Amino acid sequence: MFDKIGNWWRRNAPTRESLEEVRWLRPFAHRVLEPSLWRFPRRSVPRGVALGLIVGIFLMIPGLQIIGAALLALPCRANVPIAVAMTFLSNPATTPFILYLSIIVGNRFVHSTADIGTVAAMIEHGASMGEWAAWLASSAAPALVMGLFVISVVSATIGYLLSSCLWRAWISHKWTLRGRHRTEHKANAEG
Repeated sequence: MFDKIGNWWRRNAPTRESLEEVRWLRPFAHRVLEPSLWRFPRRSVPRGVALGLIVGIFLMIPGLQIIGAALLALPCRANVPIAVAMTFLSNPATTPFILYLSIIVGNRFVHSTADIGTVAAMIEHGASMGEWAAWLASSAAPALVMGLFVISVVSATIGYLLSSCLWRAWISHKWTLRGRHRTEHKANAEG
């Protein structure tokens, strides 16, 4: 399973070389294209997962999530591709669920009674940006913002821990395969 994911990633992910060719990146390419931010070492991958989840869930503005995750990955020394990829966990399919859960969580933290039914109705009827802005200007905004903050921090913590465990499992799997390969090679050489 891990090998299939790795192969897919190698085929589809942009390379440092292809990004070096992007004209608008040239002035600060030395910082953005630092090799340690594009490799998959043990520490930067979980950082990228956590950072991508925080930005992706808390920011909730498509496009800005990607830019925010990529820019924050630089000072945090997080893996840039992983941070950007994790922002896609908040997408049109998951956004209503995240907003609904954020209001529930936020209501508990700020002791508010923001109406969840209004959010559901606005999503169902495809509310305009003006209607969303008016709703956010109401008393519901603190509950939503607090809920998004709590959910993003909890998700990032779980993502960091889970990705660290998966990373260790993957490395252990690779070492097991190497050991088998060495044993087979040794047996073939002797036989």
